Amino acid sequence: MKVEDAKKIKLGEYPTPLQEMPHLAAAHGNKIKMWIKRDDATGPAFGGNKTRKLEYVMYDAIEKGCTAMLTYGGPQTNHGRTTVAAAIHCGMKPILILGGKKPEYLSGNLTLDAMMGTDIIFTDDYAKASKEVIARYEAQGDKVYDLPVGGSTMVGAAGYIMAVKEIMDQCEAMDIHPKYLVATVGSLGTFGGLNAGVHYFKAPFKVIGVPVSPGEKKERAVEFVNQLSDYYELGFKITEEDICIMEGPEDAPYAGEAYNKPDPLTRAAMFELAREEGIISDPTYTGKTMRGFLDMVDKGIIDGDAIFLHTGGAMAVWTKEHLDDMQGELFANCTISEI
Repeated sequence: MKVEDAKKIKLGEYPTPLQEMPHLAAAHGNKIKMWIKRDDATGPAFGGNKTRKLEYVMYDAIEKGCTAMLTYGGPQTNHGRTTVAAAIHCGMKPILILGGKKPEYLSGNLTLDAMMGTDIIFTDDYAKASKEVIARYEAQGDKVYDLPVGGSTMVGAAGYIMAVKEIMDQCEAMDIHPKYLVATVGSLGTFGGLNAGVHYFKAPFKVIGVPVSPGEKKERAVEFVNQLSDYYELGFKITEEDICIMEGPEDAPYAGEAYNKPDPLTRAAMFELAREEGIISDPTYTGKTMRGFLDMVDKGIIDGDAIFLHTGGAMAVWTKEHLDDMQGELFANCTISEI
């Protein structure tokens, strides 16, 4: 099946905005022109990059007659929150299996998950919980669609293969000529889809990935992209030389110490984007990617005009642990007084 022929439902409004960031560029010496692709600005329940994938996934689930949508992630998964909203939109029961212990206080994405009436199961053993949960719902008469972490399947990744064509069309219409597209590396549906799209559509820009977890391996991305090429008959094979993942300095990697761990360098980049452009990023994904983006600009690694892909997730700012950790920095970042 050709990727152009893959079927989907409508969950978002496209094309998403492609905006210049002149103030942020000026703050970094006007070395390059900076644009931001606002995939945070579309989709249900505050949307984000998962919306593009879920349009294809939800079509597949409907075609298979599923009545419940199950997916997985960390307690503050953006993918989970968007999947819940998409499932409700399509008349399915949303179910989340999340890693760790049941919290005593709901914040961030969990607040929204609860508002939407999601069935949430916490576990330290995803495989065991998955079997038990699927069996439980099927015993009740439901047909469960089992969606992996991040929605990063062959079906869902079509969203970001086709996003490359959307970006190319926007660049042509705006008469802009970026050399790079900077994106987050997580479960690979977005980063892998972008790389597949760049090769398939012969895009004039290179994808640079910034990981959200330390120790990201190129082999994983190569395997995923080549699987996409086979699945959608894209007609290419790539090697590790075709994948660019930038880890950052050894003593201060862009991913920080661990996934979703509060990180002052990430927050500094978040605050700068907010101050200069009025755009909100998050401490788990886009903040880390923005930190890497700005550091690479300052060091000349990004030596031409570039697009930053905003994948959403600002709800994580309101996660209790992140709010607690950043209180001092927030007060220092603005002027607060009484009269």
